[in-house]
Amino acid sequence: MTDTTDSAARRHSNTPARAEPGEPLIPFINWRGLATLYMKEVRRFFKVQLQTIWAPAITTLLFLAIFTVALGRGDRVVLGMPFNHFLAPGLIIMGMIQNAFANSQSSLLIGKIQGTIVDVLMPPISTAELLTTYVAGAVTRGFLVGLAVFGAMWLWPDLQPHIREPWAVLFFGLMGTMLLSLLGVITGLWADKFDHAAAVTNFVIQPLSLLSGTFYTIDRLPPSAQALSLGNPFFYIIDGFRYGFLGIADHHPVLQGAVVLLVLNGALFALAYWLLSTGWRIKS
Repeated sequence: MTDTTDSAARRHSNTPARAEPGEPLIPFINWRGLATLYMKEVRRFFKVQLQTIWAPAITTLLFLAIFTVALGRGDRVVLGMPFNHFLAPGLIIMGMIQNAFANSQSSLLIGKIQGTIVDVLMPPISTAELLTTYVAGAVTRGFLVGLAVFGAMWLWPDLQPHIREPWAVLFFGLMGTMLLSLLGVITGLWADKFDHAAAVTNFVIQPLSLLSGTFYTIDRLPPSAQALSLGNPFFYIIDGFRYGFLGIADHHPVLQGAVVLLVLNGALFALAYWLLSTGWRIKS
């Protein structure tokens, strides 16, 4: 009888302790869930990398070719640099931010339309963790597009862009892709069909990108248009990123743009977090 009792006691001692009802099993951060959802996001766009990474890179190079031929005559100098050197960084970051936006909004919208959004709402993942994975996946795609364009530009005659301020390239690249990925999350929550997302892309993202000083310096604009440009957050992204390559800013202190982007990212993260936590247009 004593042996049986001792054996039962040993088995009981080797049994993992169970949490009390209502006690969280993952008290802080669900690292495994965070990594799993992040890899899901990366694999989703990497399976069609020809469309999500290489096609945007080719489109960006076509912009470079067209504007270099049309405006980049040998004697054309902008900010003390040859025109193609001025143009290249803006095209790189423009491709990065546009694809970061496309990634996060398409991920949410496809999940809503196909009904698979429940697969990320049901697991024990907090709102902050869920939002972080959407943003991290979009930022990853943006940087991969940027690396593809940067590498291709080294094959361009007389270009070979060099990075003079690495901190500015990393900081403004990160702030820009984060800003657009958060806008993509909000758009994905709001949109009910692909037409809605396309409307935001065509009437908001594209105009703000093209009118952000990518192809020109804003001192060439009339004062009213300069004021509008300074109210465009895309201008600070592109000008700060270009500063990392050229060491020259267009119109404003670089730190001013850094502060603007930090504030905007904080506000958009708070808004996206609140919308996700309330289940706006994804829980009914």
